[in-house]
Amino acid sequence: MKTLGPKKNFLAIGREHSRLEDAAIAIVSAPYEHTVSYGGGTAKGPAGILAASAFVEFYDDEFDRELCFEKGIATLEPIDFGKRTDGKALAMIQEAVGRLIDMGKFVVTLGGEHTIATAPILAHLARYPAMSVLHFDAHSDLRDSYEGSKYSHASFAARVAETLDPARITQVGIRAQCREEAEFIRDRGVKTFYANAIRRGVHGDYWQRSVVDTLGEEVYITFDVDYFDPAIMPSTGTPEPDGFLYSETLDLIRTLIRSGRRIIGFDVVELAPVAGVTHPDLLAARLIYKLLNCAFAEMLPSYPRLNAMAQRSDVSGSVPAPPAGAKPGRRTLATHAGKAKSGASNRKKGGPVKGGPVKGGPVKGAKDGGGKRGA
Repeated sequence: MKTLGPKKNFLAIGREHSRLEDAAIAIVSAPYEHTVSYGGGTAKGPAGILAASAFVEFYDDEFDRELCFEKGIATLEPIDFGKRTDGKALAMIQEAVGRLIDMGKFVVTLGGEHTIATAPILAHLARYPAMSVLHFDAHSDLRDSYEGSKYSHASFAARVAETLDPARITQVGIRAQCREEAEFIRDRGVKTFYANAIRRGVHGDYWQRSVVDTLGEEVYITFDVDYFDPAIMPSTGTPEPDGFLYSETLDLIRTLIRSGRRIIGFDVVELAPVAGVTHPDLLAARLIYKLLNCAFAEMLPSYPRLNAMAQRSDVSGSVPAPPAGAKPGRRTLATHAGKAKSGASNRKKGGPVKGGPVKGGPVKGAKDGGGKRGA
């Protein structure tokens, strides 16, 4: 499995900390785009994220560490799908992710349209049979098919639910769906936290805790960037108003790790870079590095504001109840095998990527067929 060098890999780190044999973390790029139904450009998402990541600082002040040097991050060459689509394309991703997990790597998959998430989810499920899925999205993606395809980006969660118990899928941020999807959620027990319900206070001021309480001990995260509000994430094919901001999203992740639950892997999908608009690419890259820092957190900092939110909520205690079998307290992540040599560095300050990311992004007008749809 070949990896990218310092000029093209995640965070633009040197070879000493990006060799696959030494790194604890592996980045898989899956630039797959075949069923987009509004704006295009998601195939350029992984490259846009990697380019922007060169301007993400190595040091995380929240955890007081440079994770990339402590653990090592290997970025694999992008998967070449050739003419493969649908099931054959997903099989390529699933095989690559499965091999890396078996090598003891913590795997991050970059899309591409949301269709690709089915593959890493199933690869992890085969090795973590009790896992839950935490799904960030503006859309529930539970249509049985869309525009004649069961492999549509609008149907990825429905494909996952054919193998994973739907009751172990938790969705957050949903604000656009069809009646079929709403009925699936009610009938099959999907835990869906609608944006409007969160904004109306249905889940209380500390809604993040309510989300976490639905999850098991091992959590896989699939993150569609259109979960964010278009004000901070315009570079996606199907933006929806009334989305979420970065800090409230991180509060959910912090609540998750404080509870003793463990992030076992994740994907970030549906970024469609727009030339000259660089902040969405940087947001996605920073999100990935923050998720990694949270996944590998050992000693957690204090969170007085989250404690205060919990005390004001209807449930007692300062952190969510841990799932059965979880051991709260000092976090150890021995299962994330692999360790790179540690080393200090001085990160060069940077700004927007010169010339902007590759072209692409939303286009005017939706495709015909199956009604209006974003995913």
